[in-house]
Amino acid sequence: MPLIYRPGTLADSRIVYDIFLESITDFSHRSGFQAITGGDDPEVMAKLWETRRPMFEHLANTAEQFWIAEADGKAIGYARSILRDGCRELTEYFVLPGHQSAGVGRELLTRAFLADGATHRTIVATTDSRAQARYLKAGVYSRFPIYYFGRKPEPVTVATDLTFEPLAESPETFAALRDIDLQILGHRRDIDHAWWMGDRNGFLYRRNGKPVGYGYTGLRRGPFALLDAADFPAALAHAETFAHSLGLDSFGVEVPLVNASAVQYLLARGYQMDSFFAFFMSDKPFGKFENYIAMGPPFFF
Repeated sequence: MPLIYRPGTLADSRIVYDIFLESITDFSHRSGFQAITGGDDPEVMAKLWETRRPMFEHLANTAEQFWIAEADGKAIGYARSILRDGCRELTEYFVLPGHQSAGVGRELLTRAFLADGATHRTIVATTDSRAQARYLKAGVYSRFPIYYFGRKPEPVTVATDLTFEPLAESPETFAALRDIDLQILGHRRDIDHAWWMGDRNGFLYRRNGKPVGYGYTGLRRGPFALLDAADFPAALAHAETFAHSLGLDSFGVEVPLVNASAVQYLLARGYQMDSFFAFFMSDKPFGKFENYIAMGPPFFF
């Protein structure tokens, strides 16, 4: 059968997850480090699909473009992008080992990422040199690295005048989140906040009653956005303490290294940096990422 490209659907979620897992495992072996935290633990890997399934289904349900390449009736690669208030992000782009460098990746990238209709384009990319070359040719450039910082959670207190209010799905809450995102990222993403509220424990941060930031913690963490970056120690202390209250064995966050406030606090707290890191890439500079921590895992920013 010839090579074909078809639109992906929600029903393809496990199929594309398997492509992702095989591709990222191959990259780990070639690079000499674990691209998935705990990737050398068979028990972690056995449970990973159920952990990642809600995110894969959310991306399928909210994708702008979702394309799967098939050869001889078997899926060999896929690419998916989302469009949020004019910002297009390539959330996934994977081709199975043995089918790379044959034009499949180029066609998938063109279909999922290069169409008109976006004010700017972004990718959270691995350091794979072949993929990097494609992204550079597509006109997106590295702005900063993103590292995972992790440790065993403990109760910790940082003096602050912030209050921490559990997020609730209400017009007032979405208006506050929208305003913060517009100031930090420059675009809105209500559909993602609605999903995060169901997937993790979200908090709105207030100062003197006024919303000044938000953060998601619990079993899965991030994103965090703060109008004043100096508030990251208090926000992260609250998030770690909450994770400890749930009895979790580990706590960690995906940090843009331009976020000096978060980096300095985490290192002082004894957090360890993962050996794997990714690049945030975009076709133009935008946003205040020194005031931001990404969602974990950082499939989209």
